[in-house]
Amino acid sequence: MVAPTVSTPDAVVIGMGPAGEEVAGRLADAGWDVVGIDERLVGGECPYWGCIPSKIMVRAGNLVGEAHRVPGSAGISRVQTDWRPVVRHVRGATDDWDDKVAVDRFTTRGGRFLRGSARLTGPNEVCVAADDDSGRETVLRPRRALVLAAGTRPAAPPVPGLAGTPYWTNRELVEAERLPGSLLVLGGGAIGLELGQAVQRFGCQVTVVEAQSRLLSREEPEAAELLMRVLTTEGLEIHTGAELVSVGYDGERFTASCRRGERLVAERLLVSAGRRADLERLGASTLGVPADARALPVDERMRVLGAPGVWAVGDITGKGAFTHMAMYQADVAVRGILGRGGRAAEYHAVPRVTFTDPEVGAVGLTEAQARTVGLPVRTAVADLAAGSRGFVHGAGSDGFVKLVAAGGVLVGATAAGPTGGEVLGLLTLAVQARVPLEELRSTVWAYPTFHRAVGEALTRI
Repeated sequence: MVAPTVSTPDAVVIGMGPAGEEVAGRLADAGWDVVGIDERLVGGECPYWGCIPSKIMVRAGNLVGEAHRVPGSAGISRVQTDWRPVVRHVRGATDDWDDKVAVDRFTTRGGRFLRGSARLTGPNEVCVAADDDSGRETVLRPRRALVLAAGTRPAAPPVPGLAGTPYWTNRELVEAERLPGSLLVLGGGAIGLELGQAVQRFGCQVTVVEAQSRLLSREEPEAAELLMRVLTTEGLEIHTGAELVSVGYDGERFTASCRRGERLVAERLLVSAGRRADLERLGASTLGVPADARALPVDERMRVLGAPGVWAVGDITGKGAFTHMAMYQADVAVRGILGRGGRAAEYHAVPRVTFTDPEVGAVGLTEAQARTVGLPVRTAVADLAAGSRGFVHGAGSDGFVKLVAAGGVLVGATAAGPTGGEVLGLLTLAVQARVPLEELRSTVWAYPTFHRAVGEALTRI
């Protein structure tokens, strides 16, 4: 048995996704001896299987959708879809799932990179098993900081029969060189709807199964109603309130059976039922974290509670599985580790966007969440097209703005429409800065723009 190599760097960062790479790189820039560890690709989910490649697919699907809107508005059009250019663009953007550029980006800043599986073996000790068959292990004992940024993995619900099938997650779909003729999507959240709509527009028949009573169950019900109407019009088959009781695979087709009687069949099955942090595999119990915890508990400076010298950033903290959240937390952590102070983390204005067509952008609390915490809620909804007549019309201009106010400021907002994610920017600022409603009402909104719907909603709240 090969004796482990022991090293005592200044800092160890487990997980080199967006947050981990940012922390490790900036500490290296500060002159620290930093070791970054990941068993997969440096850069994490976002550039290889998440944000970037999925948006290439979504953008391609949107082009197809827009071309279908030409008749009745600008003449005639004929659309013949081809998935091969999408595959080429995805492979180019991901460097064909090769992270050499990302690894070099980190090491040229002075960091050291280890590829392997990392596990906490003590309050201030990490054991890294090499990702080859050598049996080599490296023991790291950071002298100044340990940063946990191990992220999350796709979660599969405990449906009988599912585990034994070759189901897809977003990773397999993003890597697919050809689309199946039919796809069953388990989960009506952002990932399932974004990818489902995109591949439907390229000729794959998509069926969405959601156990909750509506799509996007964490967002406003108006958003669910809008997407249900748009997606079913495009040909997606959607089943909400559908609890699966079994999944089978005969070598050619998946069969999913629902408790209320539906029997759904497709060539492929995409599981998009959320993500989870594998804290047990990480060895988080050495920090006193309960075995059944879903996330690492952190304070406003990203320090893991009860674990001096340990920080956590990104999905693993349970504050939102978004790249922008990971980068925000990374900045807070770096400033804290280096003793530079600055503002602590706040989460009252976290933006999120579902990149369907139309997009659903939201920030802060929904109406239901605001009422649950006892706020004196006032709401208003305005049709998105009301402030943009003459600019767009017909299919492709559906949408709305919903504002949630309490105490004279916005505590939440939703912008659903062709540019919902962009309209969200001004709403995020308003919620973050707690801009008084009277100040917002005095704003002059350019006409004709989708932003004018914000001004229209403000007159009703």
